[in-house]
Amino acid sequence: MNMKSGLWALFVAVLALVSCKHDTSLTLDQQIERALTNMAPTGDKSYFIFPEPGDYAAIPNQDPQNPITKAKVTLGRFLFFETGFGQKAKYREGQETYSCASCHLPERGFTPGRIQGIADGGIGYDANRVKMGSYQEEELDVQGTRALSVLNSAYVTNTFWNGQFGANDKNVGTEYAWDDNPIFQVNYNGFHGQECQHLEGVELHRMEVNEKLLDEYGYRPYFDAAFPDWAPEDRYSPKAASFALAAYLRTLFANEAPFQKWLKGDLNALTTDEKKGAVIFLTKANCTNCHKGPSFNSMEFHRLGTKDMYENPDALFTSESDPKNLGRGGFTGQPEDMRAFKVPQLYNVGDYYSYFHGSSKKSLKDVILFKLKAKSENPYVLNSELSPMFNPVNLTPAEREYLYLFLANGLRDPDLKRYMPESLPSGNCFPNNDPFSRVTLGCD
Repeated sequence: MNMKSGLWALFVAVLALVSCKHDTSLTLDQQIERALTNMAPTGDKSYFIFPEPGDYAAIPNQDPQNPITKAKVTLGRFLFFETGFGQKAKYREGQETYSCASCHLPERGFTPGRIQGIADGGIGYDANRVKMGSYQEEELDVQGTRALSVLNSAYVTNTFWNGQFGANDKNVGTEYAWDDNPIFQVNYNGFHGQECQHLEGVELHRMEVNEKLLDEYGYRPYFDAAFPDWAPEDRYSPKAASFALAAYLRTLFANEAPFQKWLKGDLNALTTDEKKGAVIFLTKANCTNCHKGPSFNSMEFHRLGTKDMYENPDALFTSESDPKNLGRGGFTGQPEDMRAFKVPQLYNVGDYYSYFHGSSKKSLKDVILFKLKAKSENPYVLNSELSPMFNPVNLTPAEREYLYLFLANGLRDPDLKRYMPESLPSGNCFPNNDPFSRVTLGCD
């Protein structure tokens, strides 16, 4: 090494020491802001601020074929909770007893109240929901993965754990895979993820737009208001219902979370311990290697080696051979996608009943420990096959607690029930309308 290069190396080393000293002298608020600024594609922490209520124009990732309007949101909100929408139940006992919200409870961060959501064929509310007596297990409307939260879903371009729905974004170039499964063919409509998923979901979840819903339950005027320019055969159809549901779901934001208030200037919205947790989340814990989007989500798919749903003793109608266990690879068929799952958002994650696609963890603290350990628990995933973004991290017990407090409290919107209607046009009990739920919910 010559003298010139040696002096340069010394200068860089000194600069690094000075920078480190300067970083530690920053306040917690300044540390958070610096980390967010460095992470944001825009170079500004405002990237992480959610749109204000009613500001539909600011909501990202809208399907150009389905611009959000107030009338669509009104209809979609009703349909999401409407048990009268469940017109095609397997048995009479199940008719009009379930809704979309049966598996996406606001008080659970819009996730199920048990390891799997049960729509048609379920009875009871929240963690007490079980199989109806007249249904065989294979007749239930139940999925092999835990239902994802629909909160902050405006930042999700391709829906489901494997991103299978939508002709847009991550699914451009996957047309070869759409013929492999009838469910994937819905993408040929050319719609975005939300629209495609709900178009498929109306049929899959045994719902129907029929004369009873339209006239006896009073929904015809709402469809008329939401889609005034559509021909009648389209206006009162699964497509219209899908578009209304997509519009409503894109308006669900955790605006009242303390971290959102902090982002907008209220530096007292987070406690000191929550701020410490935010710094750890954004820096030392490496969480933002994957959770980098506005809602700390991303449209990336990573192999973490979590257990599948069939390994849970309380799981219904799933198995070791369930294709949902393959994650993104079950859709694309590509080896590098096998058992890789989408990075979910993190707001209100402390309210969840269970975690990961297979509901393999029952507490947020267990999730944190698993993430920090970064070791596979899935017999089909070797540690050497884990995502390169998923690596062990050493945190002290105090740091783990700070991280927990930020996730559980700092990112928690305390009033997601504001997104529920006060009542439904049908007058039915909601989100469930079976006898046990009616008692639990105070409808009887």
